[in-house]
Amino acid sequence: MERLTRKNTNITTTLPIKVVQFGEGNFLRAFVDFVIDKLNKEADFNAGVAVIQPLSGGLVKMLNEQDGLYNLFMKGVKQGKEIQEQRTISCIQKGINPYTDYKEYLKLAEEESLEFIISNTTEAGIAYDETDTLEGTPHKSFPAKLTALLYRRFKHFNADITKGLTIIPCELINYNADTLKKIILQYAELWKLEADFVTWINQSNSFHNTLVDRIVPGYPKDDIDAYQSQLEFEDTLIVSSEVFLLWVIEGGEALKAKIPFDKIDENILIVKDMQPYRTRKVRILNGAHTTMVPFSILFGNETVKETVDHEFTGAFVKEAIFKEINPTLSLSKDELKTFSEEVLDRFRNPFIKHQLASIALNSISKFKVRVLPSLLAFQKDCNRLPLHLTFAFACLIRFYKGEWNNHTLPIKDDEAVVAELKRVWELHSYQEISEAVLKNEKFWDQDLTQIPELKNHIAMALELIETKGIKEGYQQFSEKVEVE
Repeated sequence: MERLTRKNTNITTTLPIKVVQFGEGNFLRAFVDFVIDKLNKEADFNAGVAVIQPLSGGLVKMLNEQDGLYNLFMKGVKQGKEIQEQRTISCIQKGINPYTDYKEYLKLAEEESLEFIISNTTEAGIAYDETDTLEGTPHKSFPAKLTALLYRRFKHFNADITKGLTIIPCELINYNADTLKKIILQYAELWKLEADFVTWINQSNSFHNTLVDRIVPGYPKDDIDAYQSQLEFEDTLIVSSEVFLLWVIEGGEALKAKIPFDKIDENILIVKDMQPYRTRKVRILNGAHTTMVPFSILFGNETVKETVDHEFTGAFVKEAIFKEINPTLSLSKDELKTFSEEVLDRFRNPFIKHQLASIALNSISKFKVRVLPSLLAFQKDCNRLPLHLTFAFACLIRFYKGEWNNHTLPIKDDEAVVAELKRVWELHSYQEISEAVLKNEKFWDQDLTQIPELKNHIAMALELIETKGIKEGYQQFSEKVEVE
């Protein structure tokens, strides 16, 4: 079978370089490049992408061998229906490895057509390294590389205010663009660059915080023959993803005018403030994950799909989302309902086998960030504890005992956290266990025994879990709480 290239396909159009993209991994190719490709084909965006390899080892050589082409397979569930879609992505025009061709990298700054910088260099990528210098070839950190590129553009176009760029980082940290801009200005100071350059960065370039969401398993190595059999040419860069996509970008009318997102049918929102959307994702998607893990493992499930498909555990998770998490959030009921239904569809995706044990990592700290705020907000708003989230909290504490029905549980956490919770289980009563855990401010940043009835309800749930199991324990817990 011939290798996938532009020569042996009818994809011969050369596009102007409008986007410099830092990162060539699975996520960007299944997310950003998919969106740009769709904009090109459906909205006449006419944007070519130059991909920068952020680390010395990477995929740029393979990408160039295929002329930037690769196939994306999207599989998932949408409104209860299974969807499978395949498309050849053709927006990438070239890949550059700055570790072997730094001059070619800097030359991108001189592109007349360049308008956008997009990145995903992992959460660790947006970092300041004071050992980086302007003359570094290349620089160690992504922000240093970008500062050098922007400075070259500033010099080449003589500080032309129309040659500033729109910078849209996609790293999974909050305020990613604000953090990136701050580091760029740190490098300007470290390297003693002109005050005019700082002014140009501040006034001629725009930085946009983002939230990105799509599960991308990546190269389907276990099923590669089945995927390859659907293609006419050999593709060493096949990437698989779920169907769901969410991209929230802080911006206004100027950004909407630059990128015609409204002309394609994708879940892309340009908003003044993305924080409510970030909170929605953390509380609903991540919160539901964290809520279900100990509860569902103790019940006997192994995967997320099993959990939401089961009559009992599925109803538990759904009611936790719709009755206890959503009422505490500030977005409209319709938005929250739609997003929650999409989340449950994603959990049901038959093409992604998401092991509960694999998302059990650091469950205590995850619960503090993802679930506890919903529990506390519900209690404050309703003057009572949320039934499902409180029982899930008890399941979390029971999970850290380390064994269940003579089986070792998949605890993955900091050694000090594990040791402390095992010590707690040496206490003599469920009341003592509950109090010891809830009072631990290292876990929760507050004393949770101050929350009315929480200590008693957790103690009650722990005893019922231990003596009755998960299903009957929950049923008796809910009956006793309702009587109160």
